[in-house]
Amino acid sequence: MTTDAPRDPRGPVDSSRIPRYAGPATFARLPRLDEVGTADVAVVGVPFDTGVSYRPGARFGGNAIREASRLLRPYNPAQDASPFALAQVADAGDIAANPFNIDEAVETIEAAADDLLGTGARMMTLGGDHTIALPLLRSVARKHGPVALLHFDAHLDTWDTYFGAEYTHGTPFRRAVEEGILDTSALSHVGTRGPLYGKKDLDDDAKMGFGIVTSADVMRRGVDEVADQLRQRIGDRPLYISIDIDVLDPAHAPGTGTPEAGGLTSRELLEIIRGLSSCHLVSADLVEVAPAYDHAEITSVAASHTAYELTTIMSRQIAASREA
Repeated sequence: MTTDAPRDPRGPVDSSRIPRYAGPATFARLPRLDEVGTADVAVVGVPFDTGVSYRPGARFGGNAIREASRLLRPYNPAQDASPFALAQVADAGDIAANPFNIDEAVETIEAAADDLLGTGARMMTLGGDHTIALPLLRSVARKHGPVALLHFDAHLDTWDTYFGAEYTHGTPFRRAVEEGILDTSALSHVGTRGPLYGKKDLDDDAKMGFGIVTSADVMRRGVDEVADQLRQRIGDRPLYISIDIDVLDPAHAPGTGTPEAGGLTSRELLEIIRGLSSCHLVSADLVEVAPAYDHAEITSVAASHTAYELTTIMSRQIAASREA
């Protein structure tokens, strides 16, 4: 169920009348949630990066993505849709989580996600580091049951602990499998690459049920074949998509905490996501944008367009469900 949105959703500021660089930087210059009351899709930031294992700075990612999203326009030709006219999309601001206590932060994020999902909204979350995926998945699974997961990332993020800590940006999906909140018949990593601690990393990952499409697979097989494989794996299950921006090659996303050579291009990522438009996308996150390492907003621009495509998919599905 979605919220009873207004007949005519309130869209973004008209950039033909007010320059893009003027005014507050909400996502895509959309209204704030408190200005519209309820939303079908809530874009929410989580400025938290205490779970990182290398370079910090993703706490500033959400606002960097919002700034870069000023250039987004209301019609998406790739999906032949005007997402902000199909459903009410609004910027829900940030979830303020304790930066000094990971356990408390995870609880805070989960409770805030429960509140937003409880209104009927789907969530497009802007991180923050990948630690935040676990509380978000807990909340989504509480509403939909165990969900299918597509995890776009250079890394597996299914390690057990770092320095004995169970909640880090490298452990969320192992915890999610252990907690039974993922549908283990429909899990896949996309874009993984680079060195691992040992072959056991892959063995453990396979035991959890994950399939892997590496960045080299995407290069050799092409985006259409990869998207088709993912659609078949997901079927009609409720789907959560989690995207670490380091799935992109550092040439396309230098502003991230743990870059790996040999990644996807931004074009490949966007095309794969567009190829998933028939999947039942219930919520998504985009994490690990660290603007201190960015150049000319390359990373945040790629992230803003990625979030735009995900938002478009959700808006189209919400509109279709109302017409059914």
